[in-house]
Amino acid sequence: MTSVPTPIPSRTQYVLEEIKRRILTGRLTPGQALVETDLAAQFGVSKTPVREALKTLAGTGLVVMSQYKGVTVRMVDADMAREVYDVRLLLEPEALKRAVRRGVSLDAARDALTRADRADDTAERSLANREFHRALYVPCGNPLLGRMLDEVRDQAALVSAVAWAADPSWEREASEHREILRLALDGDADGAARALHSHIASFVRRAFPEAESDGEFVAPEAQKEDGQA
Repeated sequence: MTSVPTPIPSRTQYVLEEIKRRILTGRLTPGQALVETDLAAQFGVSKTPVREALKTLAGTGLVVMSQYKGVTVRMVDADMAREVYDVRLLLEPEALKRAVRRGVSLDAARDALTRADRADDTAERSLANREFHRALYVPCGNPLLGRMLDEVRDQAALVSAVAWAADPSWEREASEHREILRLALDGDADGAARALHSHIASFVRRAFPEAESDGEFVAPEAQKEDGQA
């Protein structure tokens, strides 16, 4: 019986992941031009896998393709932050609540939090934080909900990268992460969801105060105090 060889990651996939990593860790900054020939030379590939990778990244919202300007890393502004984080506020706390109520293991979230605390640089810490959030919503029991959050995950990370570059706030967010995980591990689904909602809202409110409008980033507790449902 002939064994099936282990699939080798395609050149396009390699280029895609490397460009994404550079964007999300700040090596490639918003507005920076992405020239196919330059990237092909850097990665030792032809322009074809670079072109395909850039098309995929445009589909996920990380880069922008223009007939006149070519391909650039997407700019981050208050409007983008509001759109992306509004989706997270609507979906992510609910996904965590469902995961906690299902009694699933949150070991992956705990491991990601440990990696973030031990990280030696901002790139490593950023990637670990992304994994922490994903580990909270993926086991929600609804694959479609998880995929919807995955679709905005990269854009949220780009917003975070820009905000952290201007005003690092790792320690505060790490403390909030620990509290979210503590509540989740204690089985407090509603408390964990509220803490996560507050964490997401407060971050974008601090980083992009102009993004706050129409009550989108008001924490649930504040809404109740104001008499809102």
